[in-house]
Amino acid sequence: MSDVTGAWTAAAAVLREYGVTTVFGLPGDDMEALAAVTDAEIKFVLCRDQRNAVFMATGYALQSGRLGVAVIGKGPAVTNAATGLLEASSSAAPVLVLSAGTATERRGSGAFQELDQVAAVQGLVKWAARVEHPDRFQAALRRAALVAQTGAPGPVYLELPDHLLTVPIPLDEDRATRFETTQSVNVSDVSSALKVVRAARRPILLVGGGMRHANQSGLLEQFAAELGAAVACTASGRGAVDEASPLFCGLSGLYTPEPAARLWAETDCVVALGSRLEETATYQWPDRIGREVPVVQVNVDAGHFSFDFGGPKVLGEVQSVLRAWRLQMERRESRNTEWVEAVREVHEGLRSAAEDTLRELASVPQIHIAEVLHTLQQVVPGDRVLVQENGLQDMWSYRFPLYACTSEAGSVVPSEQTSLGFGAAAAVGVKQAAPERPVVAFVGDGAFNLFDADLPTAIEQGHGLLYVVLDNGGYGWLQSQLDQRERPVPGHSFIDPAAVSSRIPQLPGLRHLTLSGKATLLSDVTQAWKWCAAGDVVVLTVLARMDDALFADAAAGGDFPVLERPEAAGGTEQ
Repeated sequence: MSDVTGAWTAAAAVLREYGVTTVFGLPGDDMEALAAVTDAEIKFVLCRDQRNAVFMATGYALQSGRLGVAVIGKGPAVTNAATGLLEASSSAAPVLVLSAGTATERRGSGAFQELDQVAAVQGLVKWAARVEHPDRFQAALRRAALVAQTGAPGPVYLELPDHLLTVPIPLDEDRATRFETTQSVNVSDVSSALKVVRAARRPILLVGGGMRHANQSGLLEQFAAELGAAVACTASGRGAVDEASPLFCGLSGLYTPEPAARLWAETDCVVALGSRLEETATYQWPDRIGREVPVVQVNVDAGHFSFDFGGPKVLGEVQSVLRAWRLQMERRESRNTEWVEAVREVHEGLRSAAEDTLRELASVPQIHIAEVLHTLQQVVPGDRVLVQENGLQDMWSYRFPLYACTSEAGSVVPSEQTSLGFGAAAAVGVKQAAPERPVVAFVGDGAFNLFDADLPTAIEQGHGLLYVVLDNGGYGWLQSQLDQRERPVPGHSFIDPAAVSSRIPQLPGLRHLTLSGKATLLSDVTQAWKWCAAGDVVVLTVLARMDDALFADAAAGGDFPVLERPEAAGGTEQ
């Protein structure tokens, strides 16, 4: 047992014990957090905005699978971080937010920035607490780190009030938290889920975000091949499965490519792995799915099961369940070769359709976003990570194979909340988690401008970040909704064409290039990447037209209609 002086010094010591090497944040006025973290030789990424700090910690956690940590002040700092907590919660990201707080003796006195902070964030996190006494500090912080990372991961919040800044905090190394998780599951022949899976003749495996770090050694691809199953993923599940697999047939729900719709119409079993089956993941599923077609759900947390769909539900770690099922699958009848062939045809059809689209677009004078994506994949090394937003025109990046996650290439996307600016900020955290990999943020100008306060942070920490900014002069998604109204609302606009490409700040260490035309597309993207490879942060602006938009069932070709999608999937987007 030993004492250290001050809660922030103690916090830094415990964080080091948990292997934390980087924290993100904007500390309170006293600077104790900044000093303690720096003294502990933990990198403190100083942010300009608390929301962006939590976004960065979320991006770090999603990319690495490790604990992301954000440090903030009190009062308005906490409420400003709330959007970040909402996104981390919806993304199931293991994030720890440590905040300052009003001293106990000052509570209720109208103290500076006084707020019931635990109450303010309680509904956004897995667990929230305030440490009142030095003796409770160690237990609270260890519990917070454990809760964030175990079960279904998610954000936690811990408040370190001002009266703990200078008092002795006892730390006991013998009480360091050690935990074990079982990696084996016994599955019997009477398992209802196994019976359904074994009997399926036209199965689809749906990969959710819960498999992001659970597909070691190609476990899922092996299981799919043995089962003879099509493989699809939710948006947050991208990166968990190798999309080069001939059984992969694109994204699900809102993002389903038209050729894959036949598979969803014909399937006799859907196996959802690590997905909460949110609205965008199941949008426009045939009515028969979940009624006469069973949906087998596997999740580590019962709270993540959807009860809108009938079928067995399995509580357990996805990778452990898959291993157990594989041990039993040798007793299954041979896979349906006709179904496997149909799935392979869809996969190849998607690739051929993308090639046809690019050939069509090559004959059109204007640059299209699909061509920019294709060029990025040609130029940026294969182990790139694409960090996305979820607005109007960046939706092109959700269309496989215009962007494809392979065994090398990855993806980090917003959650169902689609918080505006998440991808732009999260890219900084992703780069901290994977400094050796190329990181490309594919964002709209509305999202990028909302992130603007932390562009200097990206320059200081990015070391090669590439921002591809699709600039249509504002919030294109909202403008598309306004344009589709049967009864117009005159006098209002969400875009300003005159403002296109005029708002990129001139900052030391920032390179800016605007794509000038199709003839120089390849050379411009190549130049942008050369600057990034040399360590610069680069903003590559794409002048985006409102008609260059593509959603789940848009037809590629000359004109690109703005399509309807469920209101809940829109949010406040660019």
